[in-house]
Amino acid sequence: MIAFFTAGIGLYLIIFVAKVTEVTLAILRTIMITKGERIAGSIIGFFEVLIWVALVSTVLTNIAADPYKIVAFALGFSAGNYLGSVIESKIGLGTTTITVIVGQDKGPELARYLQEKNLGTTLMNGSGKEETTKNILMLVVKRKHAPEIIELIKNYDHTAFITIAETKPVYGGYGLRK
Repeated sequence: MIAFFTAGIGLYLIIFVAKVTEVTLAILRTIMITKGERIAGSIIGFFEVLIWVALVSTVLTNIAADPYKIVAFALGFSAGNYLGSVIESKIGLGTTTITVIVGQDKGPELARYLQEKNLGTTLMNGSGKEETTKNILMLVVKRKHAPEIIELIKNYDHTAFITIAETKPVYGGYGLRK
């Protein structure tokens, strides 16, 4: 059994899985650090480098005689990028600003509706091309909740114009403090 994992397909499988794991951790570490989660990012980085050192030493050992290790390594890199981005989107770290533009007749109603759902909502006046007056609603929410909030807005007013942008709050905010 050990011979299976130290040569041939078993070795390629180990290289592939280790590289997927290492790249997935790298993506999560980078995002955590940029979102202000420095301690968690540093801990992940420790395990990422442990895997990387062991993996690179395995792949580079006798590489000329076994070039398929490079293929397993490259496939693991690609799959790790994909898996890391999928996991990160599920975790949804950080905050986002949802901006909603609606007609003046719907703005106050929609703001109240969202506030009743316990969402901090700021209502402002604006002007648009086809209507002279518009209402602009802004919500700063945890990123993982953005899709369900957008659905609430779309279900309330299917003509709403909705955008989202990554946000890094500096201070305060309704429901955002740690």
